[in-house]
This record gives sequence, structure tokens and C-alpha cells, in this order.
Amino acid sequence: MMPSSTFDSNAIARTGFEALHNGDARAAREAFERVIAAGRADAAVHAALGYACARLDDNPAALAAADNALALDPRNLRALIIKADGFAKMGDGRAAASFYRFALNIAPPPNQLPPDLRNDLVRAEDMCARYAGEFESFLRSRLAQHGLGDGRKVARFHHAIDILVGKKQIYFQQPQMFFFPELPQIQFYDREAFPWLDKVEAATADIRAELVEVMREDSAFKPYVEHNPARPRKEQAALTGNPDWSAFYLLKFSEILTENAARCPRTMRVMADVPLGGVKNRSPSVLFSLLRPGARIPPHSGLDNTRLICHLPLLVPPGCGFRVGNDTRVPVEGKAWVFDDTIEHEAWNRSDRPRVILLFETWRPELTDEERALVAAMFNAIDEYSGEKLPWSV
Repeated sequence: MMPSSTFDSNAIARTGFEALHNGDARAAREAFERVIAAGRADAAVHAALGYACARLDDNPAALAAADNALALDPRNLRALIIKADGFAKMGDGRAAASFYRFALNIAPPPNQLPPDLRNDLVRAEDMCARYAGEFESFLRSRLAQHGLGDGRKVARFHHAIDILVGKKQIYFQQPQMFFFPELPQIQFYDREAFPWLDKVEAATADIRAELVEVMREDSAFKPYVEHNPARPRKEQAALTGNPDWSAFYLLKFSEILTENAARCPRTMRVMADVPLGGVKNRSPSVLFSLLRPGARIPPHSGLDNTRLICHLPLLVPPGCGFRVGNDTRVPVEGKAWVFDDTIEHEAWNRSDRPRVILLFETWRPELTDEERALVAAMFNAIDEYSGEKLPWSV
């Protein structure tokens, strides 16, 4: 039987939405079911019916209405929330979490949503956190029965679990210029691979004393990010030429800056015993890296993954931090670390005093001597072909 031409589906649907808004779920359900029976319903009407049925504690009907809405519009946020709520009521946390998470992932910014839907998404976020916490607790308790403890030997496995339960995300090397394949994806390296770090740390007081003398001349530091007019501006444009992130080089792109090096003889003696990278016009660089009060280095990645970056913190006021991938650390004066700068990283100084580190480069330990020589030869060939020097640094 064809619906009557006098049937006003829009008016009846509006009646249903008004009843739902006023808290009369039964009247809303009746109105929406009339529109659906007449074959005039869109995804919004089916989703609204799902809301009405959920308020009447008719979970099967609510899920059926949500399915009908999603058949018409698979990204309907209201229907996704109804599905998630329905599975939550049935005790199926995994299914509920999958619908909550999908809704959160596709939702537009909160200011583009009506208040009730914003509230639903806040609840969805809370539910996802709850399910993730329950899952993690169960998983770790079972793994503890299999002998999983703490410590460096199982640190990688704990990292994997953090990613699995959503506490951390996956970061990979993303070099801007050259990628050497089949190298491990390590954010901060274990210091045992660099026994010479002990000697560098032991010289902290001497190195800091030379830094303090250099800092008496503020103009000695130049902006770290330099723009090459032969290349377009890319990331960190706000820092290009900005003294907030400044450098005092002892070696710059494999060349000794004689006057600067002469001002820091003890630092240069320490660096003589470090296996610095060796590529003409590119590496090594050794510098004091200064981050001024209130400054922040935005997330970025380096150019080439055949070298690693070493930091020796020298002046670290409170409020400083450093992140590589998922690992955020607080610099400690005299405690060095080595990291892969082709993994996204950032730094900040929220204090009212400068933060200064000694920064230098070393070859990745996984590269053989032959591979290192080939990398150096490749970059030399690039320079020869282009007729210009394109250093490793940003």
C-alpha cells in the first residue's frame, strides 16, 4: 500500500525530535516508527529512533535502529555511539571500544558539533580509557604469571605493550634527505654502546666553565636554523634566523672554527677521543646549543639516519624537557644521552634562564666501516654533482 500523499514525514519527524528533546522517549519512538514505516526515513531518523529506544531500555531495538542508520551512513556519529553503548550494556567491551574509538577518530572538531553530541564524545573518550585500562591490567597480570618483570632486558617488550594498549604511538625514522635501510628504530640508545660517554660526562665541569666564558659574549651565539636562499623554506620557519635557538660552533660541518675552538681547548681535547662522524662538508659538528627562556623547538626530524646525535646537558634550569618519539625526558646536567634525530623530536625551555647543551654527532654503531666509507663517498659525489655544500643539519 502506497503512503498517502498527505503524509507529512518531515512534520512527524520534527514532532519526534521535539519529543526526544523534551524527554518523552515513547512519543518520539512512535513518531520515528511512523516515518520509517512510510519509507521516508533517512539516517538521522533511524539514529534518533535508536536514541529513543535506548532511553526506553530496549537495547535490541536501539541496536537495530543504529544498524539501519549506519547502512545509510556508515559515519553517522550518533548511530556509532548507540552501537557502542549497546555493546557496553551487553558487556562486550571490545566491540564497544571499537565503535567508541571509530566515532572519536572521525569526529569533526568539538566546536562543529551540537552540545549533546560533544558530551557523548567526551563519554566515549572516558569509556575508551576505561576499557584500555581494564585490558592493560588483565594483560599485564597474565604476563606477570609468565615471568614478565621490570628492567632493561624487557624494556622493549614493555614499549610494545604500551603501543598495543594505546598509551604510546608508533614512531619511525623519517629522514628528510637520506634513508639507510634495515637500521633499528631506536629512540634513545642504551649507553653501553658508547663507552666513551663516561669520559665526556667526567669532563662536564671543564666544558661548562668554557661555555660560561663564551656566554659572557652574547653575540657569540648565532641562530641555529639558517635559511638557504637556494632552497624553499620548510619546517621550523618560525625559528629560521631566530636567536631563541642559537649555536656556538667549535666544528661546523667537518670544519674546525679555529677562533671558537681556541676558546674551548678542554672541550676540544675531550672531543678528540670521541668517534665523531666523518663526512666532508657535513659531519662532524660540535656546538653549544642554547635554548633561550620560554623557547620551544617544534617537532621535527633530521636529514640522515646514518648518524646519531649526542647531548651533554650543561646548564639546565627547571622546566626544560626533551622528547624523542614516545620517550620524554628531563635533561640532567652532566648526564649525556644519544638519540636518533630522524625520529620526530622536540625540546622546550619553560624557565626564565637559558638552557645549554653540548651537541655533537657520531656514526651509528650498526654501520660497518665499509658502509661508513660508502656513505661518505656518496655525499662527496652529491656535492661534486651539485656544486654546492648541503650540510646534514637543519
